Amino acid sequence: MSALDGLYQQIIVDHSRNPRHFGPLPAANRRAVGDNPVCGDHIEVALVLDPSARITAAAFQGAGCAIATASASMMTAAVLGRTPDEARALAERLERIVTGEAPDADAGDLAALSGVARFPVRIKCARLPWRALQAALSDGTTTVSTET
Repeated sequence: MSALDGLYQQIIVDHSRNPRHFGPLPAANRRAVGDNPVCGDHIEVALVLDPSARITAAAFQGAGCAIATASASMMTAAVLGRTPDEARALAERLERIVTGEAPDADAGDLAALSGVARFPVRIKCARLPWRALQAALSDGTTTVSTET
């Protein structure tokens, strides 16, 4: 394992064991649930979108594998203070990272998810919270699945 792979693995383990922004967000005005019926991941994303159209709070709850939990943790930290369009652009960037289309060493902790590209079945796990984020930004309340 290269030093970079080791670092990336440590980042994923840290976010999985010590998720940021995990728990309820009662003041949320946008919510969406993501389900991965293949592996049982279930992630609810909650956001506070303020009148100036900035994400001022983000949280997630539910149960997921280490990759889904780490991805949700990284996502909630990364979208704070962003506009919906900026958050959507970040989700598109994540998509390119996890599919191996465009490794992105400048993506901060999100770059750690680049290793998922080597395990196609795990790509859905990394995508799940981001798909829920996009759904929450689209209409505020919905459920998305990795299988649709």
